[in-house]
Amino acid sequence: MDTDNIVDFSPSLRLVGTAHVSSKSVEMVRKEISEYEPDIVAVELCKSRLSSLKEPESLDSEDLLKIIKEGKSPMILLQSALAAQQRKMGLTTGEKPGAELLEAVQSAEESNIPVEMIDRDVVVTLRRAWRGMGIIEKWRVLSTLLLDEEEEEELSIDEILGDSDMLSKMMEDARDVAPGAGEVLIDERDAFLAGRIQQISGNGKVLAVVGAGHLEGIVDNLNNPPMDINSRLAELSTEPSKKIWPKVIMAAVPLFLFGSVGYMAYNGDMEEIWQTAETWLVLNAVLAGLGVLIVRGHPLSILAGALASPITSLNPALAAGWFAGYAQIKVDGPTGGDAQEFLVLDDFSLLWRNRVGKVLMVTMMGNMGSSIGAWLAGGAIFMQLFG
Repeated sequence: MDTDNIVDFSPSLRLVGTAHVSSKSVEMVRKEISEYEPDIVAVELCKSRLSSLKEPESLDSEDLLKIIKEGKSPMILLQSALAAQQRKMGLTTGEKPGAELLEAVQSAEESNIPVEMIDRDVVVTLRRAWRGMGIIEKWRVLSTLLLDEEEEEELSIDEILGDSDMLSKMMEDARDVAPGAGEVLIDERDAFLAGRIQQISGNGKVLAVVGAGHLEGIVDNLNNPPMDINSRLAELSTEPSKKIWPKVIMAAVPLFLFGSVGYMAYNGDMEEIWQTAETWLVLNAVLAGLGVLIVRGHPLSILAGALASPITSLNPALAAGWFAGYAQIKVDGPTGGDAQEFLVLDDFSLLWRNRVGKVLMVTMMGNMGSSIGAWLAGGAIFMQLFG
């Protein structure tokens, strides 16, 4: 038994720390369920992650339209990029990420052992992480995941799992890149996992299968005085409320624009009105179209984003990227094969080459370009009036 990665916290609770890309972890999970004979198997998964492990190809055009409409494109891209980093390690071990978690579920079901999903919903985690980061942190994360192609020292799974100091350093390195995200992805999840384990304890022997990087944090939380589990879990499961000031500013931009036009019309400055309109139209259209062009969107997607941006920038409930993404789906819709390829994401260029990745990138970059265009146009109009 590898005592570094298997912790008997109490006579009725055993924690098994795994690597999500290790064949040995799959074998270890299978062996522990057989030998420990638990009454409950707790797994570091949520329902949506389990579903994606069981049906990795279940992503179609309808799903993409829903993702676009709900503004989840950045979340899906971030999740895919994080998963891709694990897959890069998995390619050298012969296992898909999460294989040992899926094995825990399947082995438990074969033995008629109840399974408990003890991880927080992945969308809640990603949204809390994203909103917990500042602009600089977000840029660091995206550039590290999507742009950094430097070769790093290759480490085997055995080296990582066998060296707790190395494992801790890797966790801290991730925290250094984005402290706000690190707190959500590491500390909060340690507390959530420990809380869920506490919640199901007392119903017999529990075998909890979790990522090895969470073992220390879970044990620390379990050693703390008993917390109000339900209230703490409810707090950690809550999506953070969106900040009000971006909405206020986005609502103020059209009000400022209409007010400026009204003021100029009152003074009979028709030439300035036309100049204001031209500034608004050109900057919004050009930058929204440029955002889509950068990720090699279809010409019709570029046109859709460019035409929509001057209008959507006046309405906070709409986004130019939605129209660009919708057009991309219609003119170059993804197939089932594209979905499978994207969900593997073993090469970051798939974000531009794969049809699913391109739809998501077109949506995100169209929105980004439109927002920058609205800000620049608003500033230019302000300088035109008061400069």
